[in-house]
Amino acid sequence: MFIGKVIGNVVCSQKDESLIGLKLLVVQPLTDDLEPKGKPIIAIDTIRQSGQGDLVYMAKSKESSLPIDRELTASDAGILGIIEHYHIRKMEE
Repeated sequence: MFIGKVIGNVVCSQKDESLIGLKLLVVQPLTDDLEPKGKPIIAIDTIRQSGQGDLVYMAKSKESSLPIDRELTASDAGILGIIEHYHIRKMEE
C-alpha cells in the first residue's frame, strides 16, 4: 500500500464496462514525509467517498479492485481508505 493526495477527478463519456458506476480520481503519490513522489495516477474510488484534497491510502494491481467485489476490473490503482491522521516517528541514526 501507499499514500497519496486526491488532486482532481476524471470524467469519461465512454469507459470499460468493468468501470461503469465507479468514480475515477487523479491522485498524487506521496513520500512518507507527504512530499510529491512521481507522476499523478488515476485511481478508482473503491470506498465511494474520496474527494478533492483527501489524503488516501491505495493499493496497486489486482489488489486495487478487491473491495468492489467484481471478478475483474480494469484498474492500476484503487483508493482503499481516507487517512484522518498520519504521523511518522523518525528513527535516530
